[in-house]
Amino acid sequence: MKTLIKNGLVIDPVDKIEEIMDVFLSAGKICKVAKDIKTTADVVIDAKDKIVMPGIVDMHVHLREPGREDKETILTGTRSAAKGGVTSVLAMPNTLPAIDCVKNVKILKGIVKKNACIDVFIAGAITHGRLGRELCDFGLFKKEGLLAISDDGTSVDDSGIMLEAFTKAKKEKLLVICHSEDRTLSGKGLVNLGFTSTRLGLRGVSNESESKRVERDIKLAAKVGANVHIAHVSCRESIEMIAGAKKKGIKVTAETAPHYFSLSEEEVLNYNTNMKINPPLRSMDDVKAIKEGLKSGVIDVIASDHAPHTENEKDIEFEYAASGTIGLETGLAVCITELVHTGLLGWSDLVRKVSVNPAKILGIEKGSLGVGSDADVVILSPEKEWMVNKEDFISKSKNSAFLGKRLKGLVEHTICKGKLVYTKTD
Repeated sequence: MKTLIKNGLVIDPVDKIEEIMDVFLSAGKICKVAKDIKTTADVVIDAKDKIVMPGIVDMHVHLREPGREDKETILTGTRSAAKGGVTSVLAMPNTLPAIDCVKNVKILKGIVKKNACIDVFIAGAITHGRLGRELCDFGLFKKEGLLAISDDGTSVDDSGIMLEAFTKAKKEKLLVICHSEDRTLSGKGLVNLGFTSTRLGLRGVSNESESKRVERDIKLAAKVGANVHIAHVSCRESIEMIAGAKKKGIKVTAETAPHYFSLSEEEVLNYNTNMKINPPLRSMDDVKAIKEGLKSGVIDVIASDHAPHTENEKDIEFEYAASGTIGLETGLAVCITELVHTGLLGWSDLVRKVSVNPAKILGIEKGSLGVGSDADVVILSPEKEWMVNKEDFISKSKNSAFLGKRLKGLVEHTICKGKLVYTKTD
């Protein structure tokens, strides 16, 4: 199918484009980016007053299938992603069973092939069952086309096993994604250690429980020269560790999620379980530090950490509620509202964080509108304001930390490999 996108403000940091242009797509590829393209097309989209940017590459998504189809499926999760402008996701391996062997990889691949409407890349587990005891076979993972390994949801506590993981991952050229949490420090904490935990009388989670494990993981990776990616950074101390490591030339990259630069621990004061997240929402000082890290470039990526849970898992006492928030459908709008409209980041800066950098870190040819690239394109209205309502979510779960909030920036069309996978309907 041939598609012509007319008169949009095209943002492509890779080719240093930020001006009003046309984009022509054919046979699933970007064929031409220029002013006033004259050609016939099956579909013509008028993008006047809209942003045209590469599809988002979300490198931290929990799709729950196989095993927890009551929370999310490949079908609902990828449709939800398309609505949020996401055209590629990295699926985390904490499914039931975990993606810890070739058999389970093949099961997931089969479901993806049948039901996904966007590109789904797969991360394998570091250890069998994500129990931190026995390493998975990274060589077989590599042969199956996996891009990364992670025990996300838990950290590998044994430093010796983690060092071996970095060593083998380097050999197989797999990215190690670290959930950095020292559970001897975080314990059974429920909210950020500080004002909120004291006010509510709930067990607190210290910044140190994250930053100490970030420090360890970076040191282990540096010891063998492996690439390490720190997931869902939430606090100032972690950012300082990562900044210091980058100055030393250590191969470390980092991500944060929209809730960590837009919400603080004060959101938990009414015991709203949709605000119960791991790592927890932090202090306003940490929120400020995350924004500083994004602006300075210490934080390379913004990812959703989309974590769907059923109503039964959230609509219970705070102590027993599951941790996590969905984010595929709100992530881009939160970024636009909190980062672009406030002047913290420009449009090209944002596209680097959500498209260019994650694609580069994962080693996939995505994140650009360059000629010959996959035709993964998002068209959005930057000024359009909308309310986050539970009934509007495509995601099977509705546990959003942004329910009831007004956001700016609305996705109008999402195109993946030349196919229109989402169009907003009035």
